[in-house]
Amino acid sequence: MKIIALTDIHGRKIDCNALIMDLKQADLILIAGDITHFGKGKDVISALDELRQHSSRILAIHGNCDYPDVLTELQKQKLSLHGTIMTESGIQFLGLGGSLPCPGRTPSEYSEAQISKILTESAIGLANDSDFVFVCHQPPYNTLNDKIANGSHVGSRSVRSFIEKYQPVVCITGHIHEGVGIDQIGRTEIVNPGPFNSGNYLYMDLKEDDLQIDIRKCF
Repeated sequence: MKIIALTDIHGRKIDCNALIMDLKQADLILIAGDITHFGKGKDVISALDELRQHSSRILAIHGNCDYPDVLTELQKQKLSLHGTIMTESGIQFLGLGGSLPCPGRTPSEYSEAQISKILTESAIGLANDSDFVFVCHQPPYNTLNDKIANGSHVGSRSVRSFIEKYQPVVCITGHIHEGVGIDQIGRTEIVNPGPFNSGNYLYMDLKEDDLQIDIRKCF
């Protein structure tokens, strides 16, 4: 299964030829939050319409810079993975949108307790001993992917606990723009491809007993 993942689009147009070629060949597009830049429902509709010019299958979560209307619109279009499990080509996908409270505050934030509750309730639907993909805007605590410029780790302890317990094949995350790269918790690959508004995206080929990950840059 060929997957293209974008995070932290922040309203940028899909104007990269290399990405467009990859999108056309992908089986699935995953969006890991911040689709808009403090935008609402109408803004995410425009972004989704643009992506649908290149691929028909999209699953997404909202980010902390997306207003709650964005989550509502994703749910209305049956694209939202937030607290939800969806299956594509026999593979389960589960998501968590928003983020922990940020300095200055942003529209879609959750406490650690709220994150833990969402993940605990959604995990009930996971098939026993099956591989799944976790799409989470907020990175897990104490990884390469939650480390900000001053060296502090600002990830979620609840997200980390969930990954330690359920061990998804891969966690695709974002939010921390400088936290680009690949880390690992147990058998789980933690991947922050970096913000698309800086030209970054993720190419992933998920096969039985094989996972290929390539962080790509198009401008």
